[in-house]
Amino acid sequence: MPLPVLAAIVASVLLSALAQIALKAGMTRPAVTDALAAGAPGPIALAVGTEPLVLAGLALYGFGMLIWLFVLSRIDVSLAYPFVSLGIVVTMGLGYLVFGEVVSVTRALGGALIIGGILVLAAG
Repeated sequence: MPLPVLAAIVASVLLSALAQIALKAGMTRPAVTDALAAGAPGPIALAVGTEPLVLAGLALYGFGMLIWLFVLSRIDVSLAYPFVSLGIVVTMGLGYLVFGEVVSVTRALGGALIIGGILVLAAG
């Protein structure tokens, strides 16, 4: 796999993981949680739609998708797409680092299996 394509895959996966972290952080902000607790659709939409971290998360997704389009134009989708699952592992690590989420033994084992599967696919 050419280095620019591999770099683009890594960038897209990282942007997607960072988007998840920004979205999680935005959805737990007081204005959003208060609106969700109240339950009225209008205020919920307003709170979510104006939360800077939610908007940043969506922007990160958009930028990551543009990079992903470059990847898809260069290699087979059957080779490219399994790399998307690396986002699960990266997001799990970021969740641990940023939010203090627990990474149990079973989650860590699942992450290791994902990485092993990608290595097998990439070698073939």
